[in-house]
Amino acid sequence: MYNVKLVEPRNSKEYEAYYNFRWQMLRRPWNQSEGTEKDDKERGAIHLMALLNDRIIGCGRGHFNSTTQAQIRYMAVAENFRNNGIGTQILVELEKKLVEQGAMEIILKAREKAVHLYERQGYHVFKEGDVMFGEIMHFWMKKYLKNES
Repeated sequence: MYNVKLVEPRNSKEYEAYYNFRWQMLRRPWNQSEGTEKDDKERGAIHLMALLNDRIIGCGRGHFNSTTQAQIRYMAVAENFRNNGIGTQILVELEKKLVEQGAMEIILKAREKAVHLYERQGYHVFKEGDVMFGEIMHFWMKKYLKNES
């Protein structure tokens, strides 16, 4: 288990490193151009980085689709650090922050290899997704939350 620090990017240099990590992990291996790691929900979203000795080794983002439904996207952990609970830490922290802002359910589109991670955290598949880049099967997943506020 690694002692990672979860932080939100605070300035343009940190955001640049964060987006570069997202691109390196989620788009570059499939020859996707820089910029494809972003979408129209970046502003106002919750962005998290997992840092180990000030090096980004994981990331995730949460945003709202409605006043009570949130969505998690762009989850990634560097290959050498996978299966050490880092993705779970990012997920749990994103959920916490989304609940604080009123989320009552969270949806996400999981890559086939990650479905088990989300199932262990209470998500369930509700619909088959698409095949990205001609080879990565995705599944839509959902989790209902208790909002104590």
